[in-house]
Amino acid sequence: MAYIITGYQPEKLFQYFEDISAIPRGSGNEKGISDFLVAFARERGLDVYQDEVYNVIIRKPASAGTEGAAPVMMQGHIDMVCDKLAGVEHDFERDGLELVVEDGVLTANGTTLGADNGIAVALMMTVLDDDTLVHPALECVFTTDEETGLVGAETLDKSQISARIMINLDSEEEGVATVSCAGGVVATLTRSFTREHVEGSSLTIEISGLLGGHSGSDIHLERGNANLLMARIVEQVLRGTDARLVSFDGGSKDNAITRECTARLVLADAADAQRAAGIARAVAQDIAAELEVFDPSFACEVEVADGASADAMSAEDAWALVRTIRLAPNGVLRRNVAADGFVEVSSNLGVVATEGASVRMLLAPRSSIASLQEEIKDRIQTLADAFGFSVSFDNEYPGWSYTEHSHVREVFQASYRELFGEELKIESIHAGLECGLFTEALPGLDAIAVGPTLADVHTPDEHMPLDSAERFYRLLVDVLARLAE
Repeated sequence: MAYIITGYQPEKLFQYFEDISAIPRGSGNEKGISDFLVAFARERGLDVYQDEVYNVIIRKPASAGTEGAAPVMMQGHIDMVCDKLAGVEHDFERDGLELVVEDGVLTANGTTLGADNGIAVALMMTVLDDDTLVHPALECVFTTDEETGLVGAETLDKSQISARIMINLDSEEEGVATVSCAGGVVATLTRSFTREHVEGSSLTIEISGLLGGHSGSDIHLERGNANLLMARIVEQVLRGTDARLVSFDGGSKDNAITRECTARLVLADAADAQRAAGIARAVAQDIAAELEVFDPSFACEVEVADGASADAMSAEDAWALVRTIRLAPNGVLRRNVAADGFVEVSSNLGVVATEGASVRMLLAPRSSIASLQEEIKDRIQTLADAFGFSVSFDNEYPGWSYTEHSHVREVFQASYRELFGEELKIESIHAGLECGLFTEALPGLDAIAVGPTLADVHTPDEHMPLDSAERFYRLLVDVLARLAE
């Protein structure tokens, strides 16, 4: 094929990225790229393993003279998020990506680029294909369905892996190494309630304008959660009037900080409704002042309408819902004050939905410490029990705890310092990485997550500076040589 990325070294790194970009590989559609990797390995006489969900492990023996070095696992995922601009004709099930190079930056034409985590695939293929490199025995692990919940990494038979040094290639900032991440789970709380027909005047409260964000990477920014703020307003209305709650709905994803929420109530008459509206506006005014720095575009619309007729919750059910929301763990719950104050434990009340005669709430607690993840689950269970909710915990994945001493981290730091004359930044993140699943399954695993700079991943604006990928490859092969010593 004719390659469009030229002038960067090694050429094969960028050619392999173009090769895999021609293969559709959205989450759940990975057989093609998986089979491609199997064929790649067999053509080079490398040992290869493929499982039923299309995870692939390619093994390469140590380079001559380094057979005594500890084996190293490199790992990344082969699936990508599929998104495109409105009006762009692209079938992610069948079409390859149309890559674009402009001013040294690689993008795709109107779609996600898939550098998350296609660059990891290309990096591992380049190392596997270069017999001039000095390296220990390599186990290159290509996992599936990472973007939909770390499915491939969870399913993979970890007994296939002998290495106890892991280089995860799913970090997105050059010059930064990730050394810890949070585990997570989705808590679903449900409760049935009774409805009673009421008539009078309606009060509708709508919260909007909040910044929202990712419940892991943005939870420390003190942004408002529309569900929590609405519950605060509704509680004061219920305390100060005889309002009856009809509906309460906010958010669509457990792992997104809720930006919008709407509640509807019914009062006996217009005078009561206007009094309730005054209470709601007064609380909203306080909230706006509190959020001025963190969420300056907070808005709350309060509307009254006569002639309302609705089936409202019983007073007992309404109070159970509002109190559960008010007391739900949300936001930063614990920081590591000994390590730059990074977030260790948090929770996000992402969804509240009243549907017919039931209500559903989704919370996304996270923790990088397993015992504290269990503790927050216990708190949620206690809350649910107190107000008559049932609760289930699903899609759980483990965290990856920071370790004081890490050989692979020290090697990366020394290599980065010598190659680029700067210090490698070490950070912990509050989002999930596949490292947690591997460190849980492989006792003593020494892991690090690194990668070149990627920006706007998961969006059609996703892009990768090509010189960053070039520099990162230099770092990676230097680290492998040092690990072979």
